[in-house]
Amino acid sequence: MTFSTAAVRDKIAEMYPEIGQHQIILSVEFDAAKDAYLVKLQKDQHQLTTHLEKKDAEDCLRNIKCVYLGTQIGQFVKNFQAA
Repeated sequence: MTFSTAAVRDKIAEMYPEIGQHQIILSVEFDAAKDAYLVKLQKDQHQLTTHLEKKDAEDCLRNIKCVYLGTQIGQFVKNFQAA
């Protein structure tokens, strides 16, 4: 089962409400060549991009585990909060 990029984006926003609180722009797209979701966070002139393996993101959406998504995105959000 494949999830939509909107579902991945919504899960990230749900896990990290501070994204909205700090007016950080969150976008997610799927890169078929890499078989991964590309996650971009942007605020003002600052932008960070990372990729989430399809299986890791989809495991999180299935409520199996969210370790990688939580760790990776959590660090990104902290970087923006410190700025």
